Amino acid sequence: MRRIISVLIENEPGALSRVIGLFAQRNYNIETLTVAPTEDPTLSRLTLSTLASDEQVEQITKQLNKLIEVVKLVDLTEGEHIERELMLIKLKATGAQRAEVKRTSDIFRGQIVDVTQGTYTIQLSGTTEKLDAFLRAIPESSVMEVVRSGVSGISRGEKVLTT
Repeated sequence: MRRIISVLIENEPGALSRVIGLFAQRNYNIETLTVAPTEDPTLSRLTLSTLASDEQVEQITKQLNKLIEVVKLVDLTEGEHIERELMLIKLKATGAQRAEVKRTSDIFRGQIVDVTQGTYTIQLSGTTEKLDAFLRAIPESSVMEVVRSGVSGISRGEKVLTT
């Protein structure tokens, strides 16, 4: 099962590598990873997604909590949450293909952020499933380059991840 884990870590050199090293040592794969400072400049929020069973997630969270740099963590997939991912995609767009790419982009609420004579670069945000659906909806031969940010997530309602 796909899990989204959000971790508050101390914003210091080496903290990220110790968290990632924990996954590597236990042979767990990280599918996506995003890290950025929080409103508190001494802390960073790390959000990662991984495929793991309930037992594996329990093991991961126990091991993460043992790290000195980890302040707090939550498995967002245990409760109601909001998740988003950002994708920039550069597509070949010439002739009649331009109108089709534009129409598909509009259907998925994408935004064309760069236009050249033969390409469109589209910005799209949403769930991982939405971005994957967009990729399936366009001809594979038109895709030149894809950049994805990884999942960012937050709990719904009053629940917050703070110290």
